[in-house]
Amino acid sequence: MTKFVELNVRSEIGELEGVILHTPGSEVENMTPENAERALYSDILNLSVARDEYKQLTGVLSEISETYQVKDLLANVLADDKIKEVIIDKICAMEPQISVKGNTHCIKDLLLEQNPMDLASLLIEGVPLKRDNLTKFMSKERYAIRPLHNFFFTRDASMSVLDEVLIGKMASSVRDRESLIMQAIFDYTPGFKTKTVNPIDNPAMDPNCTIEGGDLLIARDDIMIIGNGTRTSTQGIDFILAQLLCQKEKKQRHLLIQELPSHPESFIHLDMVFTLLDVDKCMVYEPLIIRPNKYQTVHITIENGKVVSIKHENNLLQALKKLGMDLKPIYCGGNGDPWNQEREQWHSGANFFAVGPGKVIGYGRNIYTMEEMNKNGFEILRAKDIIRHKVELSDYDKYVITLEGSELPRGGGGARCMTMPVRRKPVNW
Repeated sequence: MTKFVELNVRSEIGELEGVILHTPGSEVENMTPENAERALYSDILNLSVARDEYKQLTGVLSEISETYQVKDLLANVLADDKIKEVIIDKICAMEPQISVKGNTHCIKDLLLEQNPMDLASLLIEGVPLKRDNLTKFMSKERYAIRPLHNFFFTRDASMSVLDEVLIGKMASSVRDRESLIMQAIFDYTPGFKTKTVNPIDNPAMDPNCTIEGGDLLIARDDIMIIGNGTRTSTQGIDFILAQLLCQKEKKQRHLLIQELPSHPESFIHLDMVFTLLDVDKCMVYEPLIIRPNKYQTVHITIENGKVVSIKHENNLLQALKKLGMDLKPIYCGGNGDPWNQEREQWHSGANFFAVGPGKVIGYGRNIYTMEEMNKNGFEILRAKDIIRHKVELSDYDKYVITLEGSELPRGGGGARCMTMPVRRKPVNW
């Protein structure tokens, strides 16, 4: 990384200037149907197909913004021998397979011997178990350090919040190393000007605190929306409230919380049912976000660093309208058949990533969702045509760039899940 980047993300839709990605590697294939559930997958992916689909995302974003790859950023950090040893020590302490007495030393030596890029690969793709005694020989484990199967969803382990980075406290320990790596990248990369906030560094952290980036949306620089479900707990939201929002400059701020179902797994994060598309439009899974149901919407107001009110709202859109964001909802799966809505929500039909106001990326397979987008003024453009320069984005005011998606959606996420923005231009509200 050669450029200096001052982190600044004050909306979901500001023109994108920098984004962190992770192209899926062998870690995606390093699982079997037997251990897929442990890896948080409901199915195993075909790596070659997934990589081809992912190339459409990286190709499009490279045309629009600065892009940074996790592995390259990590390798740059690991080039410093002192930092390298600090990171290795932390990983050896956290990994259950190697924190057992007698294993740490040999694994640490192996890792210290690696050059920066090879080490970055091992820390992401996994370190094979060396079967040099009977216990290891008979172990069903294949790795001394397990692969990070979910890391191509870079959204979850770190979140840009205004000019700081909130490090995720993951709901599953299989993803803890993702958070460690992202914190190391932001703490030790000279080009990133930011401060990291990590719940585990706070001695007062509630043990039930969990926070993942798919649940956190910056609607406006004074409005944050957070999903409360299986991945982000109320204790995690309380941490954000106390350690981030109440610590900011003394102005009025608003935190909107949307409770999420625990099942099915497609409701894993808020951005699977609600994303922002434009200054006046949003994508919603209508049965949960608009239709009356048992899942609560809560509005917390902060003034001068203190909580001054907590109250229920009818739904997320009404709460935003009261705060001056009057958004027209566009329905995931179309405005009509609940069957289509449910099917397309399952395949990340509500999960859009904005590269500018009214300029978004999503899966083309969700045809009813795309029809609704088109009816609402969004031109439908294929990612392949943009990469081949058959289409010029500057010719369109509002558009959806469609990615092909047969394998990637099976991992349980969409374009927003696979992107971690670090800088956006201000929005003219």
